[in-house]
Amino acid sequence: MAKQIPVNSGEVCGLLIERLGSHAEGVAHMEGFTVFVPGALPGERVRARIRIVKKNYAAADLMEIIDAGHERVQPRCPVYNVCGGCQLQHLSYEAQLREKQRQVEDAVRHIGKLDGVKVYPTIGGEPWEYRNKMQFPVGKSHGEIAIGCFSLGSHAIVDTDNCCIQHSTNNALMNAMREAVRRFGLSVYDEDRHRGVLRHIMGRVSANGDAMAVIVTAKKELPQAKRVVKFLRERVPQLASVHQNIQTFHNNVILGRETNLLWGKPAIRDAIGPLSFQISPRSFFQVNTAQAKVLYGKALEFAGLQGGETVIDAYCGTGTITLFLARKARKAYGIEVVSTAIADAKKNARANNIRNAEFIVGDTAKVMPHLYRNGVRPDVIVTDPPRAGSTPVVLETFARMRPSRIIYVSCNPATLARDLALLDNLGYCTKKIQPVDMFPMSFHIETVSEIVRKDLL
Repeated sequence: MAKQIPVNSGEVCGLLIERLGSHAEGVAHMEGFTVFVPGALPGERVRARIRIVKKNYAAADLMEIIDAGHERVQPRCPVYNVCGGCQLQHLSYEAQLREKQRQVEDAVRHIGKLDGVKVYPTIGGEPWEYRNKMQFPVGKSHGEIAIGCFSLGSHAIVDTDNCCIQHSTNNALMNAMREAVRRFGLSVYDEDRHRGVLRHIMGRVSANGDAMAVIVTAKKELPQAKRVVKFLRERVPQLASVHQNIQTFHNNVILGRETNLLWGKPAIRDAIGPLSFQISPRSFFQVNTAQAKVLYGKALEFAGLQGGETVIDAYCGTGTITLFLARKARKAYGIEVVSTAIADAKKNARANNIRNAEFIVGDTAKVMPHLYRNGVRPDVIVTDPPRAGSTPVVLETFARMRPSRIIYVSCNPATLARDLALLDNLGYCTKKIQPVDMFPMSFHIETVSEIVRKDLL
């Protein structure tokens, strides 16, 4: 006989919040049944109205905080309660760091079923104005021009003039774009009807202050393009380039395949530690430059390179980690399925005068066996897969190449834990994990794991 669900939609309940879930929502239980309450914090007693009831859980809207937690703080952002860009501004930053460490520990223990893995305290950074990249939708809200993040759980744009986690130059660009839309009567994109011109405004800011604007349009023509560019340059003196990206498809993908330079440099340059990188509109580059240096430093430390090793960097993107590794290794190979990323990686290697890095376009699971057949024997494999993690085929390929250690960089504790468990079955033991807070005020967490071949322990 199925267990009866103890809550009903629309019901108001008193709940004790036990912990935070993987998306920063409060987690409570009623008669053993899980209830998620966004906005509630561990240790708080709250009143919440049940909104959705599923077979194994319910979701509720926070109505009242009866007893507030001692780590609750006043959010800095005036639209925080409706904006979906951040999830943790109501929790002190010190508590955010502890919570992210706990999230990783719980995933390793409960999903990976691994014991004895050391998870270090999360390395924090500057929690405000850290994002060097902005990509905000442009549309209308209540009949007015709106630029900002989407509202939580919807595609309604929350208009904002000062995103607290964005670099100040990106905020200046966002406000200038809003004013340009009004001044020149530009049409904005209607997602439902697939009409209008302006879809997104993207901004990128380098460590030296140079900025790039990318105006994403639903049509090939940008009306009054020259006047728009002139206006943006006047309002944002840091601009080094303005591009138009054309995205004509009726989907949620932000950038299209065609990008045209309207004014300025085709790319800007940024630096992580001693290395500089060319950033074009479509280039991947970590959004938190200062914490990226910390992250890559930990990856290097865990790799333990002495100068004579061969290293493979799987999912290398534009080669940022590969080039850090190449400086300490005899030879570094970067593998990436996206050809444009590999083209950028090769440019970055030349710009940094690094000659012992080789970049290969292709599927990691196919390229690595080919390298092995050609005599490549990696001492260390570094992998930084997407949020979905690696596939079993890729991990089995790693194990067959028998590196002494694997360094796994992850942005998703759940898929990391799953993959660590598979590597454990393939003869590799996870020694330690270092969380690095690349995304303060959000539930996202980046980690670096050191994984050693068991017969070497």
